[in-house]
Amino acid sequence: MEKENIYAIKVTNLKKAYQDKHVLNGVHFQVKKGTIFCLLGSNGAGKTTTVKILSTLITQDEGQASVCQYDVKKEAAMVRKSISLTGQYAAVDEILTGFENMEMVARLCHVLNPKKHAIQLLRDFQLEDAKDRRVSTYSGGMRRRLDIAMSLTGHPSVIFLDEPTTGLDPQSRNSMWRMIKELKESGVTIFLTTQYLEEAEQLADHVAILHDGVIIADGSVDQIKELSSNEYITFSFQESKEMEKMLDIFSDHIITSDRDALNVTLEITDGITQVTNILTLMKTHNLAPTSFNQKKASLEDVFLNLVDKKGETYV
Repeated sequence: MEKENIYAIKVTNLKKAYQDKHVLNGVHFQVKKGTIFCLLGSNGAGKTTTVKILSTLITQDEGQASVCQYDVKKEAAMVRKSISLTGQYAAVDEILTGFENMEMVARLCHVLNPKKHAIQLLRDFQLEDAKDRRVSTYSGGMRRRLDIAMSLTGHPSVIFLDEPTTGLDPQSRNSMWRMIKELKESGVTIFLTTQYLEEAEQLADHVAILHDGVIIADGSVDQIKELSSNEYITFSFQESKEMEKMLDIFSDHIITSDRDALNVTLEITDGITQVTNILTLMKTHNLAPTSFNQKKASLEDVFLNLVDKKGETYV
């Protein structure tokens, strides 16, 4: 029984269909308490359906799922008391001020001293200076911070974040990443979905890839990366004509190219032998890059390799 207690979420053989469309075809995974779990998948893979089942918004057709040891189907009310759900778009009232939004939620949750609670969370999320401004004047990043601050009212054990940084500028996204890490450090379990593979690589303790209604890869970021032994090498050039020649000679091996940055990336599947052959051929054609960088497959590389095998793209 003690081993059971280390998991905040347990999912076994989860199935869900909408009429003739089978969205989940037997999903299995577990989420340890106090960790950041990231569910990845192409559009329509079933990520949102999974989140809706775990947050009790809909029920599964088959299988079992528990959150904080409560069955999502039989003990939905207890699950709802233990979680918060933050969707892709901030669920805040733009007419009210930041403080009024926070106080309203605190009162709805029957928090003792709701005004003090509201001020404390606004301070924690660096919104105290804007507490008396209407939310309609907030930036996207500020609204997102307010939305998550509101979701923490009631001290949930598990927070579901559905694409929390969609639409944010890079600075706001980095700020959100720091906030999510701080939430984890406070002991909260975070269930994250995202369309940014870099985000998963930065934040996740554990990743699961959902494809065709089943989990096709499950493990830490490093374990997922180990599913591919491929490497990549990027060459940068000083002149566009050199880059164009490179594109022509190695067209079968090029993964990406950037004509503005004048660089080309090739996939390495045969180790040092292939790298040596590439450099030899470049010398033969008088191609002299200004620099080159060799790297292992990233989480995004592995994800695309797994999903694209069936002709799908990730958006």
